[in-house]
Amino acid sequence: MSFPTIPDGSPGRFEFSTAQRIVFGTGCARDAAELAAAFGRRVLLVVGRSGFHAEALIQSLGQRGLRVSCFSVAAEPTVELVSLGIAQGRDANSEVVIALGGGSVLDAGKAIAALIPNPGSPLDYLEIVGKGLPLGKRPLPFLAIPTTAGTGSEVTRNAVLSVPEKRIKVSLRSHAMLPTVALVDPELTRTLPAALTASTGMDALTQLIEPFVSLKANPLSDAACRQGLPRIARSLREAARSPGNLEVREDMALASLCGGLALANAGLGAVHGLAAAMGGMFSAPHGALCATLLHATCTANARELTKDSSKHPALARFRTIAILLTGDPEAEIDDGLSWLAALAKDLEVPPLRYLGVSSEEFEDVAHAALRTSSMKGNPVTLGVNALTSILEVAW
Repeated sequence: MSFPTIPDGSPGRFEFSTAQRIVFGTGCARDAAELAAAFGRRVLLVVGRSGFHAEALIQSLGQRGLRVSCFSVAAEPTVELVSLGIAQGRDANSEVVIALGGGSVLDAGKAIAALIPNPGSPLDYLEIVGKGLPLGKRPLPFLAIPTTAGTGSEVTRNAVLSVPEKRIKVSLRSHAMLPTVALVDPELTRTLPAALTASTGMDALTQLIEPFVSLKANPLSDAACRQGLPRIARSLREAARSPGNLEVREDMALASLCGGLALANAGLGAVHGLAAAMGGMFSAPHGALCATLLHATCTANARELTKDSSKHPALARFRTIAILLTGDPEAEIDDGLSWLAALAKDLEVPPLRYLGVSSEEFEDVAHAALRTSSMKGNPVTLGVNALTSILEVAW
């Protein structure tokens, strides 16, 4: 195993990018129509399968004299689906895009807003399977309104798209894709069912842990992680038990936002590398995959770090995570790992075998994970055998 240095002590050089404007608070989604009107009169509204919460927004947009064209995203976005959204946006002469929904909806909206002004196919701009061309023209103004507390996509610069024929998920990525406005309204998450609250919440937790131990961590991403981790620790269980509890929903929404800020600037790790690979190969939801993989991956990382270097700076960071999650200033790494295992049990996180993942393809998953950008941030280099072992534990 090899151990590149995690930033610790001197911050060195780093940068921090996020949405042009972030508005957080209960009821702030009601500002969307006023904000959109500043960018244009014709709106492409990207919503989820149910369109929940959309009716009020459509009415509000209409009252301001804005013309609305709705585009529905029923599942995790594919290149084909995004192409349809681009065509609809162009036909409607859309001037601004609003996405109202979970991470899939936000990613689809982000990609559509980016590519409406840019010619050609989405594949021209995709990494890995496409040409990876830079955006020649700036995206349309984009307002992101999350209705789950999980992905943090409202403050990230990429959109994850599926290419089913190649059994892969890849990103459309550009600094120009950072949302124009992120409206994070905890009120919108109160209708999430318990299972979805749990899986998206575990995704948010993963996106606070992985950036904190990432090779690309920096002082500002660390601050976001330190703010988010205790909030999830005290509120995720209660959010799943009592969906209408606005106080815990506020905690979860802010923690998810912090995770998005952190991952956009410090990267992720092996959990997301494996989840991205499996998401392209199987029909398992991203949040559920992260939830299932988190404990096994953290355990593998901690064990490898301890085995080869008891003084590696990532170990101190794993211990800090344990302290932040347990609330015990004397907590050790194993206490944090036990806390993660107990959380997964309490939330009834299903193993991989119940998510449609085939154990016969574990080696293929491991090889695919190693090609993902997320693996570049993992604090220790994990090879195919180590990744396969993680999958076997999570199976």
